[in-house]
Amino acid sequence: MEETDREAVATAVQRVAGMLQRPDQLDKVEQYRRREARKKASVEARLKAAIQSQLDGVRTGLSQLHNALNDVKDIQQSLIDVNKDWRQSINTIENLKDVKDAVVQHSQLAAAVENLKNIFSVPEIVRETHDLIERGELLQAHRKLMDLECSRDNLMYEQYRMDSKNTHDMNLIHTYFGDMQKLSEELAKQLWMVVQRSLVTVRRDPTLLVSVVRIIEREEKIDRRMLDRKKQTGFIPPGRPKKWKEKMFNILDRTVSTRIEGTQADTRESDKMWLVRHLEIIRKYVVDDLLVAKTLLDQCFPPNYDIFNKLLNMYHQALSTRMQELAAEDLEANEIVSLLSWVLNTYKSTEMMGNAELSPEVDVNSLDALISQNVVDQLLSKYMSTLTSNIIGWLRKALETDKKDWIKETEPEADQDGYYQTTLPAIVFQMFEQNLQVAAQINEDLKTKVLLLCLQQMNSFLTRYKDEAQLYKEEHLKNRQYPQCYVQYMIAVINNCQTFKESIISLKRKYLKLEMEDTLSSSHASMDATLDIIAKEGCSSLLDEVFMDLEPHLNELMTKKWLMGCNAVGTICVTVEDYFNDFSKIKKPYKKTMTVEAHRRVVVEYIRAIMLKRISFKNAEERKEGAERMIKEAEQFRFLFKKLTAGSGEDTEGLCDIIEAIAEVIKLTDPSLLYLEVSTLVSKYPDIRDDHIAALLTVRGDASRDMKQTIIETLDQGPSQPNPNYVPIFKEITVPTLTVPKLLK
Repeated sequence: MEETDREAVATAVQRVAGMLQRPDQLDKVEQYRRREARKKASVEARLKAAIQSQLDGVRTGLSQLHNALNDVKDIQQSLIDVNKDWRQSINTIENLKDVKDAVVQHSQLAAAVENLKNIFSVPEIVRETHDLIERGELLQAHRKLMDLECSRDNLMYEQYRMDSKNTHDMNLIHTYFGDMQKLSEELAKQLWMVVQRSLVTVRRDPTLLVSVVRIIEREEKIDRRMLDRKKQTGFIPPGRPKKWKEKMFNILDRTVSTRIEGTQADTRESDKMWLVRHLEIIRKYVVDDLLVAKTLLDQCFPPNYDIFNKLLNMYHQALSTRMQELAAEDLEANEIVSLLSWVLNTYKSTEMMGNAELSPEVDVNSLDALISQNVVDQLLSKYMSTLTSNIIGWLRKALETDKKDWIKETEPEADQDGYYQTTLPAIVFQMFEQNLQVAAQINEDLKTKVLLLCLQQMNSFLTRYKDEAQLYKEEHLKNRQYPQCYVQYMIAVINNCQTFKESIISLKRKYLKLEMEDTLSSSHASMDATLDIIAKEGCSSLLDEVFMDLEPHLNELMTKKWLMGCNAVGTICVTVEDYFNDFSKIKKPYKKTMTVEAHRRVVVEYIRAIMLKRISFKNAEERKEGAERMIKEAEQFRFLFKKLTAGSGEDTEGLCDIIEAIAEVIKLTDPSLLYLEVSTLVSKYPDIRDDHIAALLTVRGDASRDMKQTIIETLDQGPSQPNPNYVPIFKEITVPTLTVPKLLK
């Protein structure tokens, strides 16, 4: 404790000495005392709260441990009781083993006796059942089949219970009843024949159809019973579940589809009106069949089968499939009109689904369209069916051709204004123009739809274009000597983005009605955004190219070599200007954006070099020399970028002012005014952080740790009123973190 007290007193003395370094600080003694008293009271309050929280936690934990101990004792006693009961029952279970074996044997013998008659008469029953099927007495045939299946299933179940792994005996039973499976298949064949002709059978012999439905219902009940037994025992007989109800609906579905497809009696070669005749036969058949289903068929099926609505859906789906098949054919103009008239008008008219005799079961308003709107649009022109795939192919081929140009050893062509470009935009929009001119000859609606399609594919194409430009950059970074004209072709890619933008606007203005503008606003915005991303990434990659060359010279900044007079900034300016001679081939506004970004990145790298603390000035003379050099180099940067932005109206002053403001802090000769100078810097550039200030003071070389800490703490307490037009720059600059904890100790 005594040593701790001594350390505390020593720390306090050191802290008071730091506060009272100047005579004018004696006036603030009372202020310092109150501040330290508040800090002490705050620390004591936090300590008391922490200790109280720990005590409460310990009290709660002890209570829970006590409850857990009681619960463990109760569980232990229960386990002792259970163990005692279990040991007492072991002998009883062993004594009942003989009884269990006897019960199993008795059950098997009882099953054998019960099915003995059927077992010996299987061949005879099979013959009788076969005869009944051939005579069409399906109900009686099914009854005998059920008896045979029941005998087989019971025998197999008992065998499964006795020894589920004895496959030999199971196979023996299955083989003995093998003919029964053939009978089942033969009966099913007869049932499906009746189902296929159900719309005819229901008129001539509805009793036969009812018998078929009853057989199917019996099989469904047996399926459910067998599945329930499988859940309980794990055993299910061979061939179960049969799912005859599901098969019946599948047969009906195929029958309806076949009936619709089979109504085409003629071809274009034999009858020019083949499609009209085909559609009229379909209309008549569908109306007749649905009327029969509503009046007669519905009475032969249980209500839960919902047979009319099922058939209605089957017919609708079959018609939809058939109409799509017809639409996919190479139809002539008059055939397209006939098909669309039938699909859009006749189908839901009183001549067909709107027939008064079919209501209210058929609601034409709830029926889906037979063919999609997209298919309807495609039918308006022969070329529309393949236009989408053709455009995709054309765009892909155009992009592949353009990519081959990117690796050429010759520079890309320039337009009349001297801007680099490739032929890609011209090829793409020439293709769009040709298709739109063809569409415009048909009608306005089709022209609009073709334009929508072109712009939609353009949207997807631009995404691929962006990906390919990124791959182009990545391949170049692997070997910066290849391609030889990488910079020039990347400039051409950036310029293409502006050309694409202008071409899209021109295309819309020429082919799109004003009232349709809103429908394309989101698509247009998406394309503009993608093009801006491509251009931005292209500009960024070119600047990366510049700064990779500048890296050795940037590393020389703020070093002893720099202070002694190296020409790193001069080399940087020459290199940037040389690159920007090529960048002059970039179109507005990307050239302006790129120049501003280059200016910003140069200043950021310069300030980063300061914050890396590569140098610490030893005296006022060095500080003055270094600061004047920084101001001179800021002027060099200002002159360079003013030259590069000549005529653009871009303000190039503000960024270089940051370097000069930092230089003023370093140049200051009176340390007592250091706080004022730093606070002025912070007020101008509010995103500057404590670690930046600490690094800057470290570079000055004359600020003690206490002075640094005092300045930082005082600045933290002061209000900040940032300039609303200021664009943060210090947030991009990181300072090595190891020196900050040391500073604040």
